[in-house]
Amino acid sequence: MTRTAALATLSLAALITACSEPQPAKAPTSGESVRQRAVEAQTARRLTGAERQQRSQDRIIRTVYLCNNGERLSVDFDNARSMATIRNSSGEAFDLFQEDVPTGLWYRSSGYELRGEGIQARWSADGREPTDCRAID
Repeated sequence: MTRTAALATLSLAALITACSEPQPAKAPTSGESVRQRAVEAQTARRLTGAERQQRSQDRIIRTVYLCNNGERLSVDFDNARSMATIRNSSGEAFDLFQEDVPTGLWYRSSGYELRGEGIQARWSADGREPTDCRAID
């Protein structure tokens, strides 16, 4: 065998060895070990109450309200910045700032206010009668 053929054979052998994938370890299949892995997998995915609260405080939550006057409000609550952006049926957008309230929600800006608790809210827009609204989304 020539030197070139020997190098080619060694190179091919090295390439085949490098490309072969390691075999995954066999997982135990007994009933108890399978049950234990399932419990560990579920436990790892569960969030604590504090983690859930932190997620809701760090993200923007969108809610859609239908009001008694026929208006539809799309509200983006930005908890991290303590404000809400409200878009009405006409496409107008308003930034309101969160006010301290013991329960429920209260956001306002010059001439505009959204105040409520649970799925009920009252929308007040500059120059119009306040209207009651209900969250649908």
